[in-house]
Amino acid sequence: MAETYPRSCAVHQPNFFPRTSTLAKIFRADVWVVLDDVQFNARDYQHRARLATLNDPAAQRWLTVPVHRPRGRASLINELRVADPDAARRVALLVRQYYGRGPHWPAAAEILEEVLAELELTGLLVNVAEVSTRAMLARLGWRGEVVRSSSLTASSQRSPRLADLTRAVGAHTYLCGQGGARYLDEAPFAARGLTVAYPPPPELARKDGMRTLSALWAFAALGPEAIRDELTGLDLRVG
Repeated sequence: MAETYPRSCAVHQPNFFPRTSTLAKIFRADVWVVLDDVQFNARDYQHRARLATLNDPAAQRWLTVPVHRPRGRASLINELRVADPDAARRVALLVRQYYGRGPHWPAAAEILEEVLAELELTGLLVNVAEVSTRAMLARLGWRGEVVRSSSLTASSQRSPRLADLTRAVGAHTYLCGQGGARYLDEAPFAARGLTVAYPPPPELARKDGMRTLSALWAFAALGPEAIRDELTGLDLRVG
């Protein structure tokens, strides 16, 4: 059984149909701070996701939602709007094309429907991406709290900012993913009486193609119960 820790926090940008490793980090946290007030990165996963055929996770293609950046490259994630009025139809067609015959398609279909509804309702990228993650977490039984960084006060420097956000939501432990571990400075956390933990990626995320693939594939091919069983078996490593 996984060891438990005081209230924990994951800080992550909203990702469109997130990858399994991203989902696993948030799943282990009591609070997900949606990092919505940082600069949009067109090369990241904020407005796009990778789909793959059911029988070959390595055979992938991008599913991209075009966005309008009102201030060009300086635009923040929470300022972006979906630029394609036909985006909902195109997303629906591609996801059903890839996963409609999956053994657990109903679970993936429920996630898809929530995203399509948000696309039609607001057309705000941050809302659409957040809903895609919330929908996955809900089907895994996650009961955590979601807070947007734009509603909190924090430093503008990278590691101090993460430490401030962790403390602002009343968490004691910050969960750091593999990517963040390369640049994270633990000193600001220690100065605030906080700890840093490094949850390992789930075994599923280490398999061929899964590092970049959206977790939608796993929902359609394996089902929520199989994903939940794997994620609940993860332990945290405290730095």
